[in-house]
Parts: sequence; C-alpha cells; structure tokens
Amino acid sequence: MNVLRSRFHELIENFTQEELERVWTVVYAMHCDIRVLKAVQEVKRSQQPWDTLTHEEAVRFLTMP
Repeated sequence: MNVLRSRFHELIENFTQEELERVWTVVYAMHCDIRVLKAVQEVKRSQQPWDTLTHEEAVRFLTMP
C-alpha cells in the first residue's frame, strides 16, 4: 500500500495546476455519481410496495389544504 501511495503522490506532483483541476473535476463527478448510485441501491433494497404513491395519490396529497 505504501508503494502505491508513494507512486500516486509522485504522479500528482508531476501534474500542472490545470491538469490537477481537470482531474479533480472528473474525480469529484465520479465520487458524486457513486454516492447517488449507492443511495438509489439502498432505496431499492429497503423500499416496500406500499412506500410509493400513484400519480393521482401524490397530486391529491399535494393539493390537500
């Protein structure tokens, strides 16, 4: 693990600031995508058929005084 870490740091040190910004943009987007995917998977695993509303039920619920 330490060898991989040192190689990774060596690679980062060789990047220009512009390259680091581009890499960070991609890495951050992937991080967000993974978080959303995990959340969706958790909901799919824990959701029960009675946890959802039909379109009509949702509209009725939202328009109630």
